[in-house]
Amino acid sequence: MPTSRTSKTHTELVLRCEGRPVARYVFRPQLAGRLSPRPYLHPVSTPAGTLVTELSPADHTHHLGVGVAVPDVEGHNFWGGRTFVRGRGPTELDNHGAQLHGEFTACGEDGFAQQLSWVADGRELLRERRTVAALGLGREAWALDFGFALTNATGRPLSLGSPATNGRPGAGYGGFFWRARAGTEAPRVCTAADEGEDAVHQSRAPWLALAGADWTLVFAGATGRTREDPWFVRSSDYPGVGSSLAHRTRLAVAPGGTVERRIVTVVADGRLGTQRAAALVRQALAAATARSRAVDA
Repeated sequence: MPTSRTSKTHTELVLRCEGRPVARYVFRPQLAGRLSPRPYLHPVSTPAGTLVTELSPADHTHHLGVGVAVPDVEGHNFWGGRTFVRGRGPTELDNHGAQLHGEFTACGEDGFAQQLSWVADGRELLRERRTVAALGLGREAWALDFGFALTNATGRPLSLGSPATNGRPGAGYGGFFWRARAGTEAPRVCTAADEGEDAVHQSRAPWLALAGADWTLVFAGATGRTREDPWFVRSSDYPGVGSSLAHRTRLAVAPGGTVERRIVTVVADGRLGTQRAAALVRQALAAATARSRAVDA
């Protein structure tokens, strides 16, 4: 695992949980500009080695495993692909930005802290501090603790938007996003109270589970502010889950202001029932809290 003095020729690192490799983090991706180049986690796997992410699938080539992506930062596309334009719909525009790796400020086998710069048209719009950690949960599961803090670097107000804020109802995606592995059947999606894409999409449930034939992902906001954001959920067209920064209205960020979010995701073998998913989420959130206290001590 590289340190904060990582060589400029190095492009990726391996994330391990209790000694087992569970994910690869590509922090200097070689991608076409239309994909809004950005660091991503892929492949990500369960303890048994089952793949639970996809990279540039045919249906959405700009979906890059696990990461942070925003469709509209003052008109610049940091999501990839087409831009939704009010009155025109999805439109090909030359407006893509990129997230550039700065340095690792902390780096270990089971996690890291990273500085990034969000750049478009040669200007830095946002500075990001990203933290990623792998948390052990026993033999059948582990958890990915993923936090990010976006700071307005422009010296003037800016805002974050989504297709929903630009006129496409229900498409409030942007922020943390996990593109899961597609199977022969649509995965099951549920919360503690509801089941099915229509019921859980745009909900503010404490946790949300996406389950394939032999794997389950359970997503939970790790902070009060994160839990205020609705879930963005797709299971029928493709399997993906995110937490919406700009659900119905644009998110304003003052000069020097910071937007912080943190998602903890259980990565488990098998198709978990509701009670087991809830129990693992509680265990994962407790482990994330304990790790934060140890880092801050």
